[in-house]
Amino acid sequence: MTTRFLSTLLSASLSAVLWQTPHLAWSRTLAKTPTLTVIGYHEITDTKAALIPDYAVTTKQFQQHIDWLKKNGFHFINVNQLIQAHQGKYNLPSKPVLLTVDDGYESFYQNAYPVIKANKIPVVLAVVGSWLEPKEGQNIDFSGEQIQRNKMLSWEELKEMQNSGLVEIASHSYNLHRGILGNPQGNMEPAAVTRLYDPKSGSYENDQHYQQRITQDLKLNNQLLTAHGLKSPRVMVWPYGHYNMQTVSIAKQLGMPIAISLDDGADSVKNSLGQLNRILVEGNMTTQDLAQEIQNRQQNLGDNNRPQKIMHIDLDYIYDKDPIQQERNLDHLLDRIVAMKVNTVYLQAFSDPDANGSADMVYFPNHYLPMRADLFNRVAWQIQTRTQVSRVYAWMPLLAWELPQNNPVSKDVVVTQQESDSKHLNMGYHRLSPFSPDARKTISGIYQDLAKTVPFNGILFHDDTTLSDYEDASPEALAAYAAIGLPKDLAEIRGNDAELEKWTAYKTKYIDDFAMQLADEVRQYHPFLLTARNLYAQVALKPYAENWYSQSLEQSINRYDFTAIMAMPYMEQATDSDAFYRDIVNRVKQFPNGMKKTVFELQSVNWRTNQKVPSEEMAKTIQSLYAQGVLHEAYYPDDPIQDYPDTHVLRQAFDLKSSKLIP
Repeated sequence: MTTRFLSTLLSASLSAVLWQTPHLAWSRTLAKTPTLTVIGYHEITDTKAALIPDYAVTTKQFQQHIDWLKKNGFHFINVNQLIQAHQGKYNLPSKPVLLTVDDGYESFYQNAYPVIKANKIPVVLAVVGSWLEPKEGQNIDFSGEQIQRNKMLSWEELKEMQNSGLVEIASHSYNLHRGILGNPQGNMEPAAVTRLYDPKSGSYENDQHYQQRITQDLKLNNQLLTAHGLKSPRVMVWPYGHYNMQTVSIAKQLGMPIAISLDDGADSVKNSLGQLNRILVEGNMTTQDLAQEIQNRQQNLGDNNRPQKIMHIDLDYIYDKDPIQQERNLDHLLDRIVAMKVNTVYLQAFSDPDANGSADMVYFPNHYLPMRADLFNRVAWQIQTRTQVSRVYAWMPLLAWELPQNNPVSKDVVVTQQESDSKHLNMGYHRLSPFSPDARKTISGIYQDLAKTVPFNGILFHDDTTLSDYEDASPEALAAYAAIGLPKDLAEIRGNDAELEKWTAYKTKYIDDFAMQLADEVRQYHPFLLTARNLYAQVALKPYAENWYSQSLEQSINRYDFTAIMAMPYMEQATDSDAFYRDIVNRVKQFPNGMKKTVFELQSVNWRTNQKVPSEEMAKTIQSLYAQGVLHEAYYPDDPIQDYPDTHVLRQAFDLKSSKLIP
């Protein structure tokens, strides 16, 4: 593990790609109230032998950034002012900016500190204790590479800079600035958020051991700094920007109420100081790049506002009993992702070998279902570090879990009260009832087990996030309906338009509330989690179809970050596919932000005939949807075993849509 590992992790942490824009209107006010901008540097050096070249800037660049910020009305603030502003005891100046520098390289004292003193600029300097502890002349373990101790700041230099009143020494952990074993396949993942895998026992560290490891590390770093005459840090800067709400809580308990990451989005002192987002400065960042990035943050324009080009992947294609063949399958999938140039992946986290739409097994360690293979972590991590993809969503059922029969909760299922003469489509999925408290608790546990052990950016809720107009007739569901004044006879409800409307609205909200609850629980481990959900095309085409599925296009657009409409004419037996797509587009356009928050998901297989949809036809559809104003497009499934669809053909279609941010 070398500096390439550090660079890879930092790159994987970036939430937005920086680019140049010729003109920016900085004269206009970007926000009515001051929005805090946090900017993060690593090395400021004039030598070509930088420790992390991709994130090293020259002294001249650093000075140019400072000059540009001052010229454009930004005001540098210190930690005291930040804390007082959060407490309501201080009013921040317009365009406040907090400068941070990571790692504690000797070059900071030689090159950055003179600029800081000359301009009287406060800065937060985050240091790694294990890199400072060795004595002069010794080597340090720089994330797997041996470098000389004199590459890092001395204790005397740190004390001098702290005593100047300009440099606030922050914690960058004692020994979390490294990768630890994160899965059986040998991936090294960020130590602060990864559950350590033990190959001898084939198990992961539990909650208690994880809590102890992080607490002991942060406490040790604080003790080391104070033992050398420095103040106990008030700021925690997470290595590689990776953190969770558990680590934020630990840092706060240890006297560090301010915690800084690399997440995307604007900062406000009115919110928690434990989740400050930051702009990561890359080595080639010009003042124009910096200006654009700040403007994006001020307007909350980040990677979520880019057109998404999405590959929807079944891990069942990758899985193989032979681990060697499984790795070959994965390597080929990664090659396809790179060739397709998609920027988002929906990745199956469950296993459905009998293809009935319900999860029999999963691809991650858990307490409730058989694990087919410990594979999701491996694939998600490889996609994030070996391809251009910036977002990996865990594709998960909401209700469609087939628990082992020895689990009593397996009996708490959705009951369909189907009439013999009904022509309505039975949903088919074996689902746990959302009205059963035990079922909800079990599903919550499955999601938490996923969140603890797997790196991902979002959740895609499966198309089982639905109840038909003949569901749910389980005892718990009927009691819930009665509690809001509805009859317990579903046929009676369907026979009364007012009651049917009330029932549909209740079930729709109930299901979405449960999905939002699960997302909030997962955010304890992935704080900036995004949500997406599959939606049936009929709901977008026919408002009355909301009654059939307990799904609402309007509510879905309002509540989820993205709604992935299954725009699949063969599945819907549409006689005119062009009219089918056009009608969905026109309906989505009726809602504010509808196009910004809707994914059009195409089918690559006609499941009614088991024939593949020609790649050229899919490309033509992608092109047509872009021409109609569609921003986000996906296709399902990608078949890496048969190399389908054709990566060259679809990439040409995807390339028609720019990756520029959506204003």
